[in-house]
Amino acid sequence: MSINITNEGFFNSHFLAEKTRDNPLIRVMALHALAYCERLFYLEEVEEIRVADANIYAGRRLHEGLDKGSKKYTLELASQELGIRGKVDYICTNAGELIIYEHKKGRSNKGNQAWPSDYLQTTTYGLLVSEHFNRPVKELRIRYHADNKTIVIPFDLNKAKNEILKAVKRARELRSCLQRPPVNVPENLCRTCSLAPVCLPEEEHFAAEGKEKPVRLFPAEDERRVIHILEQGAFISKDGYQIIIHLPDGEKKAISTAHISSLVLHGNVQISTQTIHFCAANEIGIHWLSYGGHYVAALQRGAGFVQRHHRQYDAFCKPFFTTLLIARLCQAKVENQLKYILRLARAKRSTPVQNKKTLEATINAIRHEIKAIARIEKTLSKADDGDIVEYDKLTGEMRGHEGRAGREYFKALACILNLEKDSFLYFDGRNRRPPRDPFNALLSFGYALLYKDCVAAIQAVGLDPCFGFFHTPRSTAYPLALDLMELFRVIMWDMPLIASVNRKQWRKQDFEITGKQVWLNKEGRKKAIILYENRKKEKWKHPVLKYSLSYARTIELEARLLEKEWTGSPGLFARLRLR
Repeated sequence: MSINITNEGFFNSHFLAEKTRDNPLIRVMALHALAYCERLFYLEEVEEIRVADANIYAGRRLHEGLDKGSKKYTLELASQELGIRGKVDYICTNAGELIIYEHKKGRSNKGNQAWPSDYLQTTTYGLLVSEHFNRPVKELRIRYHADNKTIVIPFDLNKAKNEILKAVKRARELRSCLQRPPVNVPENLCRTCSLAPVCLPEEEHFAAEGKEKPVRLFPAEDERRVIHILEQGAFISKDGYQIIIHLPDGEKKAISTAHISSLVLHGNVQISTQTIHFCAANEIGIHWLSYGGHYVAALQRGAGFVQRHHRQYDAFCKPFFTTLLIARLCQAKVENQLKYILRLARAKRSTPVQNKKTLEATINAIRHEIKAIARIEKTLSKADDGDIVEYDKLTGEMRGHEGRAGREYFKALACILNLEKDSFLYFDGRNRRPPRDPFNALLSFGYALLYKDCVAAIQAVGLDPCFGFFHTPRSTAYPLALDLMELFRVIMWDMPLIASVNRKQWRKQDFEITGKQVWLNKEGRKKAIILYENRKKEKWKHPVLKYSLSYARTIELEARLLEKEWTGSPGLFARLRLR
C-alpha cells in the first residue's frame, strides 16, 4: 500500500509549504515593506529577519481588539497569476458591493492621504479579492487610528494590476540577488523601522559620509537575561511561555521566556525537545558547556541564512580582503593588550625594581610587534586587489607577531600581579589544555564564557561560525568565533578578573586540584559567572561610533560591523580600543 503525502498535507500551514518552493509567492506585507524601503523588504522577505518592536506589538493588539461586526469578515487569499498571497483585514459587503478595510495604528499622511506603502498593500488586497470573487471591489478604506481618519481610495482594476505587477517584478529581482540593496530612504524612515538595529543605517552613513556622530538606533543594552544552570541533574521543560527549571531536590523555578536571551547548560543538565523547539522558534540561544567549562555545542536555527552565508563565503575566499582584516584584527588586539598593561603599570607604583625592568622589556617588545603589524597593514592599504602579494607569507608573519605579543602580554601580567610564589593564585605565564594552576583555570573558564557569547552573536547576525578569516579549523571550535574573541579577551575577561584578584575575591576552596589539572568547582564557577555577567552589563562609550552601550551589546555590534565589511560599508570593524 502506498501513501501519497503532498507538501500541503505534510506541513502544518500553507506558509511552511511555500518556503520549500524555489519561487514562493510574495507576501502582501512584503510588498508593503518594499514600498517603504527596498533594504527592509530584502531583510524581511529574503533573509527572513523579523524584529517585533513595541510598535508592531501595538499594531497586533489593535487588530485583536477590533470589532468585526456581522457584515465584515477576514480572508486569506493567494494568486498564482499575480504571484502574491496575503490576509485581508476585513471585507465588507454594502448593497452587493465589495469594500476592503485596512486598519493602521499610526497617523495618515498629511491628514488626507494614505502612505504609499499602505496604498500598495491595500490595493494588492483589492486585486486578490477581485480575482477571488471574479468582480472588482468598489473601493478601499484605510483607517488610521492615531488621528482617527479614514482615507477612501477608489479602486481601478487595470491601474491596480499594472502597479502590483510592477512591484512584484521588482520584488522578484531583489529576491534573486545575493547582495542587500543600499539604504536609500530618508533618515526619518530608518528611525521608526523595527529592523534598524539589524540594518545599522546610521553606522553606514557614518562610514560613507564621515558624519561626526551617528544617531544610535542600536539598543544600548539587552534587557533579557542569560540563565546559567549549574545544578547537576537539573531538568528544563516548558510550560506555555515559561521555562521551568526542575532542580534535583524537587524544587521548581519558573522564568518567563520574555526575559531570557539564552540558556547555558553546564555539565549534566537535561532539556526537553519541546523546550529546544520553542527556543529555536523564539530566538532564545541554548549553549552546552562541559562540567569543567569546555564549550560543547550551541543551538543553531536550521534555515534563513542562505544569502548571508553565500556573501560570507565569497568575501572570505578573497585573500586580499581577509589579509587586510587579519591585519586590523591583530592591530586591535595587541594595541588593547599594550594599553591595558600600561594602565596597570601606572597604577602599580610599588612594583619591585627587578620586575620593572622585565616589565619595560615586555612593553618594548609588544610595541615592536605593533609596529611590525602596522607596517604590514600600511603595505596592504596601499596595494590593490589585483597586485601580486604573498598573502600566505603576510598572514604567517602577522600570526607570528600576534603570538609573540601575546606571550609578552602574559609575561607582563605576571610582573604586574606580583603575587608571591606561595600564593595559590601565583601566575607565571599562560598554560592550558588543561590549566595547571588556579589563575590559568580562571582565564580558561572566562574565555569559554566569552566564546559562548561570540558564537551567540555570530548566530544572531546570521553568519557561519565555521568559516573564519584568521583562525584555521584545527579543532571543533568555530574559527569565526575565535576571530571575534580576539577583540574582547582583554576587555571582557582579563580586566574584571585581575581586578577581582586584586580585591582578593578568590579562595583556594573555589578550585578542584587533581594532579596537575586545576578546575573551578561549583562555587568557583558561580563566582566567575557573576563576575563575567556583571561585566557584560557595564556600559562604555564606543571610541569610534561615540555612543554608549553595554559590553554585551558591543559583541553583537562588532559581529554586525564585521558583516558590513563585505556588504558595502567597510571600515568600522575592529576599531574599538581601550582608552
